[in-house]
Amino acid sequence: MPKPTAGRKVLFMDIDNCLYSKSLDIQILMGDLIDDYFQTHLELTRQDAFDLHKKYYQEYGLAIKGLVLNHHVDALDFNAKVDDALPLEDILEPNPQLRKLLEDIDTAKVKLWLLTNAYKTHGMRVVKLLGIDDLFEGITYCDYGAEVFLAKPQEEMWVKAMKEAQVESKEDCYFVDDSYLNAAASQRYGWTTAHLIEPSEKKLPRTPASAHQIRSLEELRTIFPDFFKTS
Repeated sequence: MPKPTAGRKVLFMDIDNCLYSKSLDIQILMGDLIDDYFQTHLELTRQDAFDLHKKYYQEYGLAIKGLVLNHHVDALDFNAKVDDALPLEDILEPNPQLRKLLEDIDTAKVKLWLLTNAYKTHGMRVVKLLGIDDLFEGITYCDYGAEVFLAKPQEEMWVKAMKEAQVESKEDCYFVDDSYLNAAASQRYGWTTAHLIEPSEKKLPRTPASAHQIRSLEELRTIFPDFFKTS
């Protein structure tokens, strides 16, 4: 059970392409595995698999939701053949700078909580490989085993995250995500949100997704200074 949140803010953090850099190209490997899955299980050409994968991602926020809703695919089988099949052990390693950033957060004031559209096995594998799994008090994930599962940017996902992190007020919720759609949706819901846009993405959105745009997680020290311990 998570520790009570009374008197504390909650900093929800996305995992993929947020706690590690997009430059590692894990999303490309994942995309290839997703296209493989679409091609094999739906008997599509490679191009049709790619197009349908893209369509479902845009419509539902993640490909598996489209597969479940429209093709009755077993989501846990998908997870085993896609997310859990990624060679993350060959790509990710402990990140001392990230760990120092998270350790500097005052947990008497702030609860750290993971919020991902991945299944829990993938999410926990990533943070363990990064060497930061012990710094989070819990995880809200897309439950692939549920009859109907929720995912960002659905409003119900923010409700689910608040319930699981035991926080009642939207004003106490802060969020970091690299997805424009997710950042914008959480901001509309009432959370204070930071949209992470890496320097490799040279163009900033014409309309910001949320209250804050950051180029690095280190900027959290600047935009949320009260979250951090004083030296």
